[in-house]
Amino acid sequence: MSNLCSNIIVFLLTYPKFIGNMPLASKSKFQPARQHPGESMRPNNILFVTADQWRGDCLSILGHPTVKTPNLDTLAGEGVLFRNHFAQCIPCGPSRASIYTGTYQNHHRVIENGVPLDARLTNIALEFKKLGYDPALAGYTDTAPDPRQYAPDDDRLKGNIRILPGFDTFLGMSSEHVPGYWAQWLKERGYELPENLRDLYYESVVGYPGAEKRGKTFAPAPYSKEESDTAFLTDRAEVFIRESSHKPWFLHLSYFRPHRPYLAAEPYNRLYDPETVPPFKRAVTVKEEARQHPFLAYLLEQGAKNGSYTETIFPRDEKSMQQLRATYYGLMTEVDDHIGKIIKLLKDTGQYKNTLIVFLSDHGAQLGDHHLMMPEGYFDQSFHIPLIIRLPDSYPHRCSGISIDEFTENVDLLPTLMDLFESPIPRQCAGRSLLPFMTGRPADGWRTEVHWEGDFRYLDAAEGYDAPDQALGIDRKDCVFGVIRDTRYKYVHFAALPPLFFDLQNDPDELQDLSGYPEYSGLLLEYAGKMLSWRMTSNEKSLTHLMVDLKGVVELE
Repeated sequence: MSNLCSNIIVFLLTYPKFIGNMPLASKSKFQPARQHPGESMRPNNILFVTADQWRGDCLSILGHPTVKTPNLDTLAGEGVLFRNHFAQCIPCGPSRASIYTGTYQNHHRVIENGVPLDARLTNIALEFKKLGYDPALAGYTDTAPDPRQYAPDDDRLKGNIRILPGFDTFLGMSSEHVPGYWAQWLKERGYELPENLRDLYYESVVGYPGAEKRGKTFAPAPYSKEESDTAFLTDRAEVFIRESSHKPWFLHLSYFRPHRPYLAAEPYNRLYDPETVPPFKRAVTVKEEARQHPFLAYLLEQGAKNGSYTETIFPRDEKSMQQLRATYYGLMTEVDDHIGKIIKLLKDTGQYKNTLIVFLSDHGAQLGDHHLMMPEGYFDQSFHIPLIIRLPDSYPHRCSGISIDEFTENVDLLPTLMDLFESPIPRQCAGRSLLPFMTGRPADGWRTEVHWEGDFRYLDAAEGYDAPDQALGIDRKDCVFGVIRDTRYKYVHFAALPPLFFDLQNDPDELQDLSGYPEYSGLLLEYAGKMLSWRMTSNEKSLTHLMVDLKGVVELE
């Protein structure tokens, strides 16, 4: 424990301010007309809340049959709910790189947790530092630093404390990999810590009544709901909000839940009856599911092995999986309760009306759909996520209580925030501002499909699986796929494996691959062409608007 605390102190003392040149920026197409100085439309405060592994269908305002999210429902009623919002990649680190930089994976190239984020890319924290804010982080960002910025033996290149450059105000972290901050908080509150701090995430109450019948994840955590990792982050956020009420602030509150392992404190462990969870979307048997595609067969085979996140930790029988979902929903309601606490504090301190609030997830999870557990594969359950944005009361023409059906993506967040704050949108951004949807203006030429990508070359390192390239008989560099999805069809392209094609209107659960049917060959070619065009037009563009000639550097239109 003492060594861990020492390492934390060293990290906090040495965590640097970002050094480097930022990419050039361009003005937003949808940028609101500026007033004269002193009449800015900028909100005063920003509360940017992320959850981890929160599926897009899991809001009670959307009619989910089990989970209840009253505070997020209220927030959506006072803001804008984006119903068809999607992540650009999985797992956490790659997806968050897209959120923070506004770029697709083919640009930022973070392909697995721990892969560095290139220092040449600006990000949400650095951009708000330019606007005079001191961005604060309660939680984690899972963005590994660019090793070219530090000496090889620098402590910041060791371990799992990976914080996005620009977040110099660090309020504490709680994640499966780094429980030290939460553990110290528990110790200060009189909780007796386990010898192995990671047991805080895995060890449940032994002999809990009903666990044998309802499944392993029914047993609660040994700490109270007031001592959970979610409660810890809320406590940090509340202290920050109270202490910062005299000046504009930016707070990124990054909750770890409902991320696995699925361990909830009472009463959240027993909040939902497993008999009420929705049925699983999957083939009747694992063997039948595996016939869909070689990559899916590989994932299913690896998921059945003994090891991390498999049978030994999360049993896959029907009863256990239903309870796992019920526990997952309980963790969601816990997060919702704590978001309600934060909103109440904002209202009690008179800050709510002047605070921009964003609620978002990095990605979803399979949770038994297609016989898969984690965020994995190419299915919608791993990529469809919630997005709610509430504008401050004074923002001109703000809309409230509306939902948007158009396709939106995580790469849209940074352009949206820059637009809201009347700041130039970095040219690196591949997304577009969502401000028109929130102010009742037309969003001309909006996208008609969404895209996401997958790079699974390092699954053997990340999850302890067999090497995917060897298992599938392909080169490691070819362990990649891309997806294009619209309201009717979904096309999945692999670099060295067969493609997939789904008719979502007739097969919303994605059980029938149509790529091998001759009558769909024309559509298959059409969507392959669309994906190629998207990839060509989403290339890196930071300097493409400049030309160096006899007059010097000229900016092109």
